[in-house]
Amino acid sequence: MNKNFLFITLMIAIFTACSKNKTTGGGPVVIIPIPVTNNQHISVLTQHNDNTRAGLNDKETSLTTTNVNPAHFGKLFTLDVDDEVYAQPLVVANMAIDTGKHNVVFLATVNNTVYAYDGDNGHLFWKKNYTIPGMRPPFHTDMSSSWCNPYTDFTSNIGIVGTPVIDSSAQIIYFVARSTDGSQFVQYLHGINIVTGAEQPGSPVQISASVRGSGDGSVNNVVSFDPMRNNQRQGLTLVNGIVYITYSSHCDWNPYHGWILGYDAKTMKQITVYNDTPDGENGGIWESGMGMAADALGNLYITTGNGTVGQGNFFSSTGNGTADNGPNPNPTDLRNRSESALKLTPAGDTLQISSYFTPTNYYNLNVNDLDYGVMGTFLIPNSNYYFTGCKDGNLYLLNKDNMGGYSSASNQVQQTVPINVNLHCQPSYYKGGNNEFVFVWSENDQLRGLSFNRSSNTFDNSQVVSTQNGPSGQSGAELSVSSNGIANGTGILWAAYQVNTGAGYVKGPGILRAFDANDITKELWNSTQNPNDFVGDYAKFSSPTVANGHVYLATFSNHVVVYGLKQ
Repeated sequence: MNKNFLFITLMIAIFTACSKNKTTGGGPVVIIPIPVTNNQHISVLTQHNDNTRAGLNDKETSLTTTNVNPAHFGKLFTLDVDDEVYAQPLVVANMAIDTGKHNVVFLATVNNTVYAYDGDNGHLFWKKNYTIPGMRPPFHTDMSSSWCNPYTDFTSNIGIVGTPVIDSSAQIIYFVARSTDGSQFVQYLHGINIVTGAEQPGSPVQISASVRGSGDGSVNNVVSFDPMRNNQRQGLTLVNGIVYITYSSHCDWNPYHGWILGYDAKTMKQITVYNDTPDGENGGIWESGMGMAADALGNLYITTGNGTVGQGNFFSSTGNGTADNGPNPNPTDLRNRSESALKLTPAGDTLQISSYFTPTNYYNLNVNDLDYGVMGTFLIPNSNYYFTGCKDGNLYLLNKDNMGGYSSASNQVQQTVPINVNLHCQPSYYKGGNNEFVFVWSENDQLRGLSFNRSSNTFDNSQVVSTQNGPSGQSGAELSVSSNGIANGTGILWAAYQVNTGAGYVKGPGILRAFDANDITKELWNSTQNPNDFVGDYAKFSSPTVANGHVYLATFSNHVVVYGLKQ
């Protein structure tokens, strides 16, 4: 029996006999969770573990390729919530709360409710709702338009969607909650205490922004943030004392733009406003819900979706998210930057593009709704390279400081890897003793492992491909990796996706799978092998969180499933 991860639930039944001569009655059954001490205390404070967004926890000492199997691994318990969960579960390790220190998992729902649970035994410490008084969370039918009717990207409420971010030193969790009274729509950035759920000074702050520009929806050469149409989909980013929030749209519903807004983490005051298409349209920042990558110097890395590139002809106001009036005369002008990878550097109260890459075929991508910016991206750890992918099936490996710019003749990038499938997914990374992989599992494709060669700083030509059937329709899988450093037998790739039906527009059952990260042709375990391990409805764009011997998986079935070692 693994004493570090098995918890004991003590049932105390208090039955007091009642008789005609006694006035005391029987009490309820009391369930007291008593966890065995967990010796692991690893935090996951942001989407995909850290600001590289590589999705690797390389400090997992319990889960191995030997004990993650149907006999020893499975569902331990569930954490109940009040609605669907899009946000990845986050963990603060060894946190002082209640009467001791605990590994605490934080969950956020589309009903604008945040929960703090004991991640080892499922005890609820607190929960609070952050909908503005007198309002409700927006509902998917609120976003109906001539372009998307009915609107099916969401199935119910649209409250907290982007994964929060936690400052464990300041003991604050930051998130964006949305509210409406049916006509007025508002978004607020909250910074709350992780021990109590109480708002911090300056919180919440209503989100608003504007920039000078003649782009879609501008009034008197001012483009303003629209809290109804702008969709806060990506995970939040905290770097160098600034909380960054990024935006896309609801179903390409014009007018909209890609925004990045930065707030001082201490004062909650807005200090950064960046719009990627101020004289154009669109440019949504999607990335399948993954957080924006950042380096230690505070540079930000993103890819942008359909919209205006450069200056010239810029938009068609058709509401379909495509510019159909021809390529721009000057696609190298940095003023409008859709269909691009960007390195953004803080500059005063905005961001400046210090490097970029725009594919040669950007115009065709735009016209055919093949956004560059829909797949998750990350910085390959301990390297100078940025891993990105386009909906047309091309993976692009970029030098993060010299991405390649734009050329009408050919793409000047570190490497192009054609996959030839529609890329909606969250990739991940693993480094073992002898191998280093980037994993990608998009819809209508098999799981792929791309071997990264440090000598050439490129991917080897050969790929490892799993024989397991994967997600169909739309979208692909969310991937995370756990290991104990580079120790043999500890690397595990975790994959979550929807089975049988496409997750883009229809809610359906999910699956969690575990593979040997050194050889993904070997599946170790999956949640369909035992009826007790059933996931529930798949949570789109919510990666598995692996920490302290547990795997936390969000669902659309009003709970988060906790998997771990059973014996």
